[in-house]
Amino acid sequence: MTTFITTPDATGAGPGLAVKDLIDVAGVPTTAGCRAVARTATPAVADAACLAGARAAAARIVGKTNLHELAMLPLGTNPWFGTPVNPLDPTLIPGGSSSGSAVAVATGQADIALGSDTGGSIRVPSACCGTVGLKTTHGRVSVAGVRPLAPSLDTVGPMASSVAGAAAGMALLEPGFRPDPTGARVIGRLRTGGDPRIEAAVDDALRAAEFDVIPIDWAGLDLAMQCFTAIFFAEAWASNRALIEQHPDEVGPDVTAALSLRDAMGAGRPDLPEMLAASTISLLELFDRVELLALPTLPVFPPRIDQLSEQTMFPWVQQLSSLTAPFNPSGVPCTAQPIPVAGSALPASLQLVGPIHSEELLISAAARVEQAILATHAAATGPIGQL
Repeated sequence: MTTFITTPDATGAGPGLAVKDLIDVAGVPTTAGCRAVARTATPAVADAACLAGARAAAARIVGKTNLHELAMLPLGTNPWFGTPVNPLDPTLIPGGSSSGSAVAVATGQADIALGSDTGGSIRVPSACCGTVGLKTTHGRVSVAGVRPLAPSLDTVGPMASSVAGAAAGMALLEPGFRPDPTGARVIGRLRTGGDPRIEAAVDDALRAAEFDVIPIDWAGLDLAMQCFTAIFFAEAWASNRALIEQHPDEVGPDVTAALSLRDAMGAGRPDLPEMLAASTISLLELFDRVELLALPTLPVFPPRIDQLSEQTMFPWVQQLSSLTAPFNPSGVPCTAQPIPVAGSALPASLQLVGPIHSEELLISAAARVEQAILATHAAATGPIGQL
């Protein structure tokens, strides 16, 4: 059973909740998908703070979900606990690091899942598995009781098979959460160099939702990615150095290989504060012109598992995180949701990005896109049963 690492007895009258095995659940060990951690893990003495609302709502915790080891990479593969099976195509990666959480909601094994997002770990598996995810504003949801990867970037957020499910998941994390009743009108379209079919799918989805779309260029995208890599590799090494040095044979080679690149990726560069300030200002200034930004979550369709090798793994990692990771250093919230692609059996994924603490507006806009897509599909196919 590769979707879950642990399946405790689920009790409660509320929704079925899957919890990424990076988040403490009282009475259950937290493994982080790592043999070195699992070997010595003891049952958590208390829930992570982010579970308080779920407990108050009597959510049934159906399992601790699998993940890319130590939440390190966007692939979702795991050498110790197996790789969760992508429900869209079992030959494809499920995306990571919250792979099990995406699969759990996509297959109906959970109504809602919790994942973490440091550089795309909610959005990438949502895109790969055709589900909905919300990366929350940094600091809005407590990460106390969540194993750290890069604390300056780490967030916890909901995942579900629909936008309504993601909203319900946000209400578990923040009781009283409600989508913005007015909704967004003006969307800034960030053009990327991704697959033209995916770019066209984003345009089609925004057109169907009847937003006012304004072309936007973010000149700071590359700078934001440099900030991400500098922060991520420095903090991820600090979080996991002792584990890797003490148990080198019980940490996967992809994780150790990734962290060996920390110097090349700018960890410790002295000009990071200035870079981060400039990058954040350049992004937040865009919201003086538009309410939200729209772009693909992934610039490519997910690769097959058999396409991953020692030589190809990091080029794939760079592609899969290239449109998600740049938004983590500034702390802004983002959604990911499936959108149809003309002539493709696989969906693409639309990423909406908002200013700090705009989750209410993002969920409202995502719901508008989802409803427009459903309406377009219904108009094209006719009522159920019509030939």
